[in-house]
Amino acid sequence: MQPELHHFEPSNGIPNSSLPLVFWRNLLPAGVSGGDAVCALYRRNGWAGTWIYGVFPFWHFHTQGHEVLTCVSGSARIALGGEGGIIAEVTVGDVTIIPAGVGHKRLSASADFLMAGGYPPGQSGNIVRPGELDDTRIAAEIGAVALPKTDPITGQADGIVEIWRLAKTSGN
Repeated sequence: MQPELHHFEPSNGIPNSSLPLVFWRNLLPAGVSGGDAVCALYRRNGWAGTWIYGVFPFWHFHTQGHEVLTCVSGSARIALGGEGGIIAEVTVGDVTIIPAGVGHKRLSASADFLMAGGYPPGQSGNIVRPGELDDTRIAAEIGAVALPKTDPITGQADGIVEIWRLAKTSGN
């Protein structure tokens, strides 16, 4: 299954990233369903800080961590990358990995919409709205965020690890 890769330029106070946002449709392994099971999968695969919630309805990004989001209930329309970005229709089983700095917000959702989220070890999902931090601090914090060592779904050095390693090597 091939992921969708999306690159975004800075947009209205959202720094975005040189790393691509990665979106897979229906990626969850057989037998893994529901928020608790997805969070347990993340933790088994070396990702931490797990949670089950929705997506905030305002533009925000994280400067202290990359974020994995898996739709575990319902469906939603999520804007990614700022005003010039994309709108993704997410349903149960869809996995999005958002590099530090990439803006996102919920546009609409079903009443039962939930995401399971998490971060690579030692990283966190601090909530930053456009204009809250100065550009120097944003760049320093994002620059200190390490690439993950394992993929949150497979637990291997494939998937997001391979995609981002290739992006760094090729300069994309």
